[in-house]
Amino acid sequence: MALTLDESQRMLHDSARSFIGERAPVAHLRRLRDSRDPDGFDRALWQEFASMGFAGVLVPEAHGGLGLGLVEAGIIMEAIGRSLMPSPFFATSVLGATALAGADRPESMAGHLSALAAGERLFALAVDEGPRHRPAALACSATPVGEGYTLQGAKTFVVDGHVAHWLIVAAAAPQGTVLLLVDPAQAGVAVERTVMVDAHNAARVRLDAVSVPAAQVLVGPARGAQVLAAVLEAGRAALAAELLGAGDETFSRTVAYLRERKQFGRTIGEFQALQHRASILYTDLELARAAVMRGLQAAAAGGDEAARWVSVAKAKACQAAGLAAQEGVQMHGGMGMTDAFDQGLFMKRIKVLQELFGDAAFHGDRLARLNGY
Repeated sequence: MALTLDESQRMLHDSARSFIGERAPVAHLRRLRDSRDPDGFDRALWQEFASMGFAGVLVPEAHGGLGLGLVEAGIIMEAIGRSLMPSPFFATSVLGATALAGADRPESMAGHLSALAAGERLFALAVDEGPRHRPAALACSATPVGEGYTLQGAKTFVVDGHVAHWLIVAAAAPQGTVLLLVDPAQAGVAVERTVMVDAHNAARVRLDAVSVPAAQVLVGPARGAQVLAAVLEAGRAALAAELLGAGDETFSRTVAYLRERKQFGRTIGEFQALQHRASILYTDLELARAAVMRGLQAAAAGGDEAARWVSVAKAKACQAAGLAAQEGVQMHGGMGMTDAFDQGLFMKRIKVLQELFGDAAFHGDRLARLNGY
């Protein structure tokens, strides 16, 4: 399987990078952060994003989407990573669309999918319950009541949870994992916004005797664990792509700085020690690029190999982007972490992305288990 983009994917890459770079540069994140915007993203810009077709990249054409795959979603995520663009794309267009596509009754999701593709409806996946990513340890319970459930528990790090029209809650039922659609406005649901260190959005969600009717049961216990796994693999691969974008942009900015900063009468990029460090970083990022592409392809194809390649992609992207952030700050000197420079913003975003849906240690351990160690 080729680890390069085909012609149509290159066109999408150029379109996404041009649009996001022009309409949502890093200064856009600064404006939202400094104004303490209550949404944490620009709704008008999101509508433009949707009009370009990006919001519905994973939605079938029959429902108004582009009908493309995870590789294409990853291309958009990489462009988002380059600009640190705050948007509901990951939570809604990747996680939400993948979960809706796996519904027990796909025909009942037509309205949701059409509204998602149009940028009119936002979703958020509520799975993690503690400070670390542990999706197999669900304490949130779903007690059967008739054909529906009653939810009890709490979720944390729900990406874009405070702006979601619907929460997709993973819970433990007596017969297995279920995925339930929950209206944040219904009785027993409390959503608290938590602005993360990178100025992006997450939320804490408390569920106290929340009644979920049969119509809101997205996936029952027979397929719940399988669909949740597919959603998480898609999310991990997409996050790896965003990490790649953030790391590569950090590298580009660092190299540009090495070419212009002068010390001892020479540009610092002429010093061999810095050239070697930049070369090592470039190599690491290119290895990460190949791993991310393979992870996206494997997640899209599903099957037994998906988990392995997605863990390789997320672990390698965490390592390479982390190194890019570290080297970027160091090569800028002490001022690299000041707010006047964007390097610190990239470092903070990369730190958050490393933790979401499992860091390098989590995926290294998972890969070892999958290989029999």
